[in-house]
Amino acid sequence: MSTSSEIPVVLPAALHARPAGEVVRTAAHFPDTTISVRHGAREASARSALKLMSLGANTGATVTVIATGDDASTAAEAVAEALRTAE
Repeated sequence: MSTSSEIPVVLPAALHARPAGEVVRTAAHFPDTTISVRHGAREASARSALKLMSLGANTGATVTVIATGDDASTAAEAVAEALRTAE
């Protein structure tokens, strides 16, 4: 069974190397789920720190976590939490 989930998140810190790395580590726990992060019209895989940083999402920006797959809801919430607690 496949499900999808979208969760909006307001970033407490800019999406730079440290929080991007945490998102990548979190996404790695869900190998069978496709996870991405959207900021405005741009979207990047949650498995690539470089692509996440290229979104240009700064402190206070709203991003959306998008996940598709059997663990979509759990994966999206886990990545959203990693973004919410980013420093």
